[in-house]
Amino acid sequence: MARWLLIDGFNLAYRCFYATPALTRADGFPTNALHGWVKSLWRLIDQEKPAHTAVFFDLGGSRERLELHPEYKAQRAEMPEDLSRQIDGVKTLTRLLGLAAVEIEGIESDDLLATCAAQRAAEGDEVLIVSSDKDFAQLVGERIRVLLPPPSAQPRLGWRLLDATGVKDKFGVGPERVVDYLALIGDTSDNIPGLNGVGPKTAIKWLERHGDLEGILAAAGAIEPERFRAPLAESAARLRLNRRLVTLNLTHVLPPLEQGPADLAGLTAFLAEMDMRTTLAEARERYGQPELF
Repeated sequence: MARWLLIDGFNLAYRCFYATPALTRADGFPTNALHGWVKSLWRLIDQEKPAHTAVFFDLGGSRERLELHPEYKAQRAEMPEDLSRQIDGVKTLTRLLGLAAVEIEGIESDDLLATCAAQRAAEGDEVLIVSSDKDFAQLVGERIRVLLPPPSAQPRLGWRLLDATGVKDKFGVGPERVVDYLALIGDTSDNIPGLNGVGPKTAIKWLERHGDLEGILAAAGAIEPERFRAPLAESAARLRLNRRLVTLNLTHVLPPLEQGPADLAGLTAFLAEMDMRTTLAEARERYGQPELF
């Protein structure tokens, strides 16, 4: 059994960008996300000691979900310009470190990562998903867990491992009911509206009593509180659509996950180009190849 570390690329890149103080190259080019990216990857690899690491990036959004719901993620603000300027560098660093970087035009990175996680778990491997995205809670099981980053308000809590018990503690439902739960309450980050007035407590109570979304819709005429009976029946089609939108697609064909040793010459040249002197010194010490310098 091998351990796989699967990283939600943009999720971690945003975190690195906001968690790392503003840093720039001599000419003003921003480098804070790049600094945070390398150090985060090193920290995760040292901590978890995976046999394989792959990073998944979005490329052009999700055609599948936009066809179902044209307003999907439409409310999201544009990526900050200083982060956008660093994304190519983030991908370059990922490959220079010898890690697999996966992206396919028109397929959401969440689905690519989920497909990989399901495939590896089916082969008997252990999978750790690095992301704060709640959608990944639906995948948690015996061989798949989520590694949550430290909360911004309490960074000393460190990285936290979310297993099936942790999912139940966090959401009030187990992994097998996360998609029903999210369909009911909605997901503002993805512009998916839930049933008006229904929050986590009501959704949890309904799921405990009626099992899943279809059970809730079947009981719409007798649901409590009574004020939700008509809206629930009227919104059945939209709630089923919500469930499709939040359900991760596990059927994509993945490209080869190309991994290997770090490209030491390329890595040191890139870090020098970016004036990342402290990280360059750490790379030299880490890879222990003084003859290259």
